[in-house]
Amino acid sequence: MKTFFAPLAALVFTAAATFATPAVAPNREYILLSGGPSILVWEQWKSQPHDLWWQNFIRAAEIRITELESQGVPASQITWFVYQPAYQTRSKQEGQNLVGNISALGSSLHVKLKFFSRSQQVIDYLNAGQPRSVVKIADLEYFGHSNKACWMFDYSNLIDSASKVWIHEGELNQLAPGIFARDAFIKSWGCHTGESMSQKFRRATGMKMWGATGRSQYMTHELPVLAQPEKSRWRY
Repeated sequence: MKTFFAPLAALVFTAAATFATPAVAPNREYILLSGGPSILVWEQWKSQPHDLWWQNFIRAAEIRITELESQGVPASQITWFVYQPAYQTRSKQEGQNLVGNISALGSSLHVKLKFFSRSQQVIDYLNAGQPRSVVKIADLEYFGHSNKACWMFDYSNLIDSASKVWIHEGELNQLAPGIFARDAFIKSWGCHTGESMSQKFRRATGMKMWGATGRSQYMTHELPVLAQPEKSRWRY
């Protein structure tokens, strides 16, 4: 996943790629997940290196948070999870405190920022971070590396082209029933999720999760788009 810095070309959006924010109510929570970036030591010799810009998955979440707030969602109802170890590793490459930068951004957005280091922390929060009999999840979105079967929180950060921390489609049955609002919007903005994990998500939860068939492309000023829209699509 690379980042384009050039102006965006005109894009054609299909109905599957569009979404509407569920009605805002005080008993709803909006949850965004940001995985971590690759590091140069693993990527520098590849013909298409990943994450030349460390902010790929941070910037995308920031854009989406700003969008939700513009649609009337109070910042107090938005929870942003960030996979901390990957940004600690990338900090050495960048020569700056990326975790501190992300913390400052979370404060400026006035959202609840939560760093995590284990996948189970995310699953536990989805199930019981709020009293789910009362506070339903109205929005769940993932920004990060993924393949057709899992979200990879630290892809090519500790091991070349591999991940040690993930949520696999086979683990989705750990999600408790009834945690999502009936009209919840759920989307994985990473690559390939729509090829398998989206379908497994629906079987496990009864909820639709939009995902890409093929690769997604992270941008600097827009939400991620399909890298090859003529060959792929958003689907659940």
